[in-house]
Amino acid sequence: QVQLVESGGGLVQAGESLRLSCVASGSIFSRNDMGWFRQAPGKLREFVAFILSGGTTKYADSVKGRFTISRDNAKNQVYLQMNSLKPEDTAVYYCRKYPNYWGQGTQVTVSS
Repeated sequence: QVQLVESGGGLVQAGESLRLSCVASGSIFSRNDMGWFRQAPGKLREFVAFILSGGTTKYADSVKGRFTISRDNAKNQVYLQMNSLKPEDTAVYYCRKYPNYWGQGTQVTVSS
């Protein structure tokens, strides 16, 4: 059974940084394509970044240059380093194992 558990969210001020972590179990992690999504209040869940099993990454335009996705296959974890945070980054952030497994989410709140 696949399980994804996110951590690292919190309340920060604009310009500060956070690092989200997601630990995965129930599959061979090194073979998994992983992603981060987010959902702000009243909005649809949106793509943030993904990292393929081979290491290729892709980012949403809104976070490009500020966020970095990475993975540690030995620890079965995927990370999202978020720098220069903005109030519009406020959302619940979800870890995704493709095709369609999701964590419970972690809240990120950025105050102005």
